[in-house]
Amino acid sequence: MPGRKREYDEDDVRIRPGRSSRPRTRLRPKHDDAVDALVITVDRGRYGCVREDTADTEVITAMRARELGRKSVVVGDRVALVGDVSGAPGALARIVRVGERTSVLRRTADDDDTTPEGRLERVVVANADQLVIVSALADPPPRTGFIDRCLVAAYDADVEPLLCLTKADLAGPEQVLGYYAELDLPYVLVRPGSDLAEVRERLAGRISVLVGHSGVGKSTLVNRLVPEALRAVGAVSAIGKGRHTSTSAVALRLPPVGRSRKDPGWIVDTPGIRSFGLAHVSAESLLHGFPDLVEGTLEDQPNCGHTASDADCRLDAWVAEGHADPRRLASYRRLLSSRAGDLDQRDTPADGA
Repeated sequence: MPGRKREYDEDDVRIRPGRSSRPRTRLRPKHDDAVDALVITVDRGRYGCVREDTADTEVITAMRARELGRKSVVVGDRVALVGDVSGAPGALARIVRVGERTSVLRRTADDDDTTPEGRLERVVVANADQLVIVSALADPPPRTGFIDRCLVAAYDADVEPLLCLTKADLAGPEQVLGYYAELDLPYVLVRPGSDLAEVRERLAGRISVLVGHSGVGKSTLVNRLVPEALRAVGAVSAIGKGRHTSTSAVALRLPPVGRSRKDPGWIVDTPGIRSFGLAHVSAESLLHGFPDLVEGTLEDQPNCGHTASDADCRLDAWVAEGHADPRRLASYRRLLSSRAGDLDQRDTPADGA
């Protein structure tokens, strides 16, 4: 009949079926059969890994498992692998776990955290025990500004620093060592063809990151420590079908010395690092790289920034009394100013630091 309302019953109701009858769960596989390994190179989504529990140097190519989410994987990470861990050509394993890091060495492209470069924080390497700062004594001259930056980054990451002074046949170390006299900074001297026994002893049993400016002899030192370095770099470079460029880092296992069963250690070559931006380090933490100035800051007011513009800062008078090297105070204040965006920080030679 026209105008009469239609009556509905249950046959008119359409129910959309569920997408899946399988219950959702947050449980993840335990991967009890996973193999422990160390990440030695990272290249465009492919990770070169080696097992630390064997003498086998076969590089295992791996990719990140989806279950890791956004968790980063960097050189030095200790990971768990499943899948094909044979290291055979074309084989691909999966990284299913990343171990807790004992240290994280970071850097930024800028000192000022208000700039895009300063906000872009990069992890250089994980689980490093030692930062080896390679500096030539001549040709090019030592840059204490760069060394100071590395020391700040090392102390902030809770990594021990080691100063490696190369080209000791061209100049003596007195000037540089005098600049760091109050720090009791460990150091080694390297000459062309000299015995590297002391260097190897300080590297043994550790993961050591090597940093240095171009021309200081870092590559020569790496090739002397690891005679197969060029071949090893070539092998891991093929992992991401790229090459070992100036922006990549690679970990190299040091060869055993004689019949010693002691772990010779690892070195991480970082050819892409020319300087350490310190935007990730707070202004207060910058002082960790200048322990020789800490006592002088204790006489200041709690809110003192220790800059040259702080009229009541006691550091100037304290240093003038002979408690610390004036060049160290100047370097510290340059870093403070650079972090505040007041100037463009430039590393300076030892005699101008």
